[in-house]
Amino acid sequence: QVQLVESGGGLVQPGGSLRLSCAASGRFSSINGMGWYRQAPGKQRELVARITRTGNANYADSVKGRFTVSRDNTKDTVSLQMNSLKPEDTAVYYCNADRFDGRRFVDYWGQGTQVTVSS
Repeated sequence: QVQLVESGGGLVQPGGSLRLSCAASGRFSSINGMGWYRQAPGKQRELVARITRTGNANYADSVKGRFTVSRDNTKDTVSLQMNSLKPEDTAVYYCNADRFDGRRFVDYWGQGTQVTVSS
């Protein structure tokens, strides 16, 4: 089982910056992908950024050029640097990780951290 804990959320003004972090704990084999999703009220959860163990990252078009995802494979942590924040970035941000359990890939989710962008 993998436990994921996010931190770093909060209230920021438009144009501001925020850095989210996520730490994985538990007993498990190597984590494969890690990333961030977000969900605004009344909307579906959407991918924000994902990064492989080799450092290849994918981003939602809406955050490209503004957000940067990074990870530390040794510590099993993933971070999301968010710059030039917009009100539409307001959402609960969830850390995600997946691993192969010997038969299939399994997804794990953090509890979420609130990011609010407002003046």
